[in-house]
Amino acid sequence: MNQTNWTRELFEAALIGVFVFIAIQVAVANFRVEGSSMRPTLMPGHYLMVNKLVYYQVDTERLGKIIPFWNPGEPQLIHAIRPPHRGDVIVFNYPLEPDRQFVKRIIGEPGDLVAIADGKVTVNNRTLDEPYLDFLGHTHMHAVQLAGDEYFVLGDNRTGSRDSRHWGPLPEDHIIGRVWAIYWPRSAWGFPK
Repeated sequence: MNQTNWTRELFEAALIGVFVFIAIQVAVANFRVEGSSMRPTLMPGHYLMVNKLVYYQVDTERLGKIIPFWNPGEPQLIHAIRPPHRGDVIVFNYPLEPDRQFVKRIIGEPGDLVAIADGKVTVNNRTLDEPYLDFLGHTHMHAVQLAGDEYFVLGDNRTGSRDSRHWGPLPEDHIIGRVWAIYWPRSAWGFPK
């Protein structure tokens, strides 16, 4: 291999490396669980892989300018893959301190009516089945009606979690992504339910 070919191969490998690095940074985030608010599902010290693309929103007005012969109609944001759903474990920017990131479970979706009586959560007047909880606690909360871009999130350790019961609904634009896997420690490897 002559010097020119070797230099070209090195340049191409570096370019591919940069592309892969950027793609991973856009699609995936790492998160370390700091507290016990998500016990027993997630424990302090667990390292999580977070899928940032699953909830990615596309601006139809901008998309209409790129795709020829397509009229997007009224400008709106649509989810490229899917919106967040009840039961998803998510990482988000804490509304009161946006530089901090928390992990919680989605309990209420936009438009839902969420209430808590003696630890039992009701969504739209139906008791929520929560098999991931070890202990219900005795929490009470008056009904909260969620707006079109709000989610209600709770920790699985209800007695040790500061969540939507304390600081209100979570705006959708604070959501970073869905927890996809626990990758460390190896003994905890798996997909949270």
